[in-house]
Amino acid sequence: MQQNSLILVGPMGAGKSTIGKMLAHQLNLPFLDSDKEIEQHTGATIPLIFEIEGEAGFRDREVAVINEITRSPGWVLATGGGAILRPENRRLFAERGFVVYLHASVHQQAERTAQDTQRPLLQTPDRIGKLRELMAQREPLYRSAADLVIETANKTPRMVVDLIRQRLESLG
Repeated sequence: MQQNSLILVGPMGAGKSTIGKMLAHQLNLPFLDSDKEIEQHTGATIPLIFEIEGEAGFRDREVAVINEITRSPGWVLATGGGAILRPENRRLFAERGFVVYLHASVHQQAERTAQDTQRPLLQTPDRIGKLRELMAQREPLYRSAADLVIETANKTPRMVVDLIRQRLESLG
């Protein structure tokens, strides 16, 4: 486990990208977002990849990108909410970084993603039901993969970054 390689996991709307950017800036490390990297590698948006290749095709691309990103040390990586589903990713996370689970309730996720039209799994009439279903499936995986769990409710991104930094400093 490399403390100068941080992997942020959690559901959509948990703040992985926002917190990741701030954390990377403070730690003077590059920030990477696995979804953005996939879009750059393919030249296609995530919704288009889902439409053409389905979720399985997208997850295959995600594994490849995460493997590539995490080969060298020294970065902060925000992962997509479903990256935790693939055993290959969980193995890479455990071997190559310090994993921080940013927990957000279904209610928080719904609020934070209300205006977002770029999340293929939320293009459904019952967004709350879908968020509940995803959380039930993924929550145990997030928790088992995490070296640190942070509850994001009632915390600003700055507060979350400070909590992560305090934990890293306590580990030496």
